[in-house]
Amino acid sequence: MENQSNENLELRSHSEDVGTPKGSPVAPPADAQLPKKRATDRRQIASVAAKKIRVIGVPLDLGQSRRGVDMGPSAVRVAGLEARLEALGHVVEDGGNITVALAETKKSGDPAAKYLKEITATCTKHAEQVLKALESGFVPLVLGGDHSVAAGTVSGVAEFHRRQDKKIGLIWIDAHSDINTPDTSPSGNVHGMPLAAIMGLGPAELGNIFNFSPKVLPENTVIIGVRDIDQTEKDNIRRAGITEVYTMRDIDERGMRTVIEEALRTAGRGTAGYHVSLDMDWIDPEDAPGVGTPVRGGATYREAHLAMEIIADHGRMTSFEIVEVNPVIDEHNRTADLAVELAMSAFGKKIL
Repeated sequence: MENQSNENLELRSHSEDVGTPKGSPVAPPADAQLPKKRATDRRQIASVAAKKIRVIGVPLDLGQSRRGVDMGPSAVRVAGLEARLEALGHVVEDGGNITVALAETKKSGDPAAKYLKEITATCTKHAEQVLKALESGFVPLVLGGDHSVAAGTVSGVAEFHRRQDKKIGLIWIDAHSDINTPDTSPSGNVHGMPLAAIMGLGPAELGNIFNFSPKVLPENTVIIGVRDIDQTEKDNIRRAGITEVYTMRDIDERGMRTVIEEALRTAGRGTAGYHVSLDMDWIDPEDAPGVGTPVRGGATYREAHLAMEIIADHGRMTSFEIVEVNPVIDEHNRTADLAVELAMSAFGKKIL
């Protein structure tokens, strides 16, 4: 009714302007004869731009105490990742898995940073594979494993762009900030340290892959969805100089769209694009029960998809990773299936 009233108002204004005699029939504007457009016609619906994607599995579980995330890459593949991305028009190549040492065959080492030597070796190999994928024109899609793998992924992406005198941004989507160091970690689990390594806080071995640090500048780093942060991590966030941290309260109060739009502007400012690191524990356990470290009160199913859809709309994602899928505690592979759905949204799938 409001649109109809506006149309009538426009017609009255038009007739008065041209001096139509009172009582004369008013001829509607030419475009009024056209059929009304549907809401879906208001903008052109673009097809998904085809990409070359290389899947890299990193079945690493040395970074945490709970076993099972080493099977995450297989679970996501079984959920149909390759076929479903290809159905969108992408060219997908599976690069296989990075070789990872078995915890049973190694000593944990320093209790302040357990299995750090083995994790660093895995992330170094992984970083080289990410670099090769980018050099070959592929978008790396990394499947973890625990979140330690991010140190390797970001190292490879940052090194590729560093060789072109460019820098990258980082979108860290997680229930946790993962910015502890061996000096501050209450557990010694390295999956709580990758962001610290990326930002140059340590551990040094993990942070100096390709012999430079930090991998990303704090002004291009954004943390989204956190709701479980140690006090020492709060201090480390300030030490690192990261100012863009969006908690679940921020999402509750301001809405997912506002948060993601602001985050992408920050990560994209003066960069070649941004890496997106998605820990599945960011999503509420009701929708993603099979994760390494579940925390209640996370993003909903639709909020998670909206975030990925907006990232796809902006078109500046350099690389993408999904971590912490744990099939051992999952329900009928629900979490792995959701991981695939979110990857599809991040790579351009739309509702309409």
